Amino acid sequence: MSGLRLLTSAERAGLPARLREVVEYRKSGLSLNHVAGCPLDCAYCIRHEYNGYEMKIPRLLVTDEQAVAELVGHRLFIPHMTPLQLFNRATDPLLPSVKPHTLAVARLLDARGLTNHLLIITRWRIDPTDCAALNALRHLKVTLLVTHSNIRDERIEPVDSAVARTSLRTAYGHAGRYRVVLYWRPILPGLNDTPADLATAVELSDSAHATVFTGLFYREQIAAYYRAAGLPEPYSDVARRKILPAELERRVLDHFAAHASSVALFRKTSCAVSYAHGLPDYNGHYGIAELCDICPAAQVGRCAAAFTRPAPAEAARLAAQMGASVAPTVGERAVVTVGLDDQRRYWMQHRLGYQVHDADLPHHHRRHGRADTGWADNAEALA
Repeated sequence: MSGLRLLTSAERAGLPARLREVVEYRKSGLSLNHVAGCPLDCAYCIRHEYNGYEMKIPRLLVTDEQAVAELVGHRLFIPHMTPLQLFNRATDPLLPSVKPHTLAVARLLDARGLTNHLLIITRWRIDPTDCAALNALRHLKVTLLVTHSNIRDERIEPVDSAVARTSLRTAYGHAGRYRVVLYWRPILPGLNDTPADLATAVELSDSAHATVFTGLFYREQIAAYYRAAGLPEPYSDVARRKILPAELERRVLDHFAAHASSVALFRKTSCAVSYAHGLPDYNGHYGIAELCDICPAAQVGRCAAAFTRPAPAEAARLAAQMGASVAPTVGERAVVTVGLDDQRRYWMQHRLGYQVHDADLPHHHRRHGRADTGWADNAEALA
């Protein structure tokens, strides 16, 4: 065991409310976060939103056994179906003091015979011993998503991206049962989007089973930190969704098309994870046809074969089960609900294998579920 100090019940009660939640449903699945605290200090970290950025030393909220019991006992957990994530909002799962808990949880879940996806997202060091431990798991579909940005401004990302490059190559070189995804993020205009940055991503893609690229969650809490720290703000406005301007996406796609024709490049995390395991996308993105225009033909075929438009009665039943008072609309692209928060919509989405959207938060054509920033004026011309 790592020797992480277990918080007392009083200390845990004193944490910010969202940080106290050990289990939370996010788009890529039920997220388990019973360790909080990270010293890596990436300025754009989602920990700002959870009011946990100032926690630099990892602490244990509950034991690994308690955490696993809470996860599999969660009302939205479905064995063999619900995608799972470890430590993706409050710490890095492969920090030296956190890693024993990451591997312990993986073993505890695997010992139950669960075949769910398990996503482990890291920018820290992966060594052959870690790879051996993950290869020893018999049931879970494990994916290591290695975060690499190539941001060189230490005020924004103090961790040298060379760490992630080494980890990616180590993980890929030792991969057996698990899969490796290059998680190229966040891509920011003027910061890490030069031709040399794009060439680095192409080269690294050869050391992964799939590559996914994405932008930045620039929420109010993150913007406030940038302003207080005197950092150059990447965008003038905050947004609920990730920001990746249309012109930047086009340059990424053009570069990969010109230099990496054999690389599997994806816009969405679940698409890359599913492809790496030879499975259809569990988020049902196939209904948003323009998302698939960069996907390998074989993957499009898998997703097409698994894609079924839900019956209105079934969608209504599930929405009502989640507490909706208004029946959803079932369209060709997505089920559209009224009055359901993110967590309950994501549960429906994974249950149906079909996109589930909020009527008040529409997904615009060709914007790929991203913020409007950088798309409103020229999206159609660039898409």
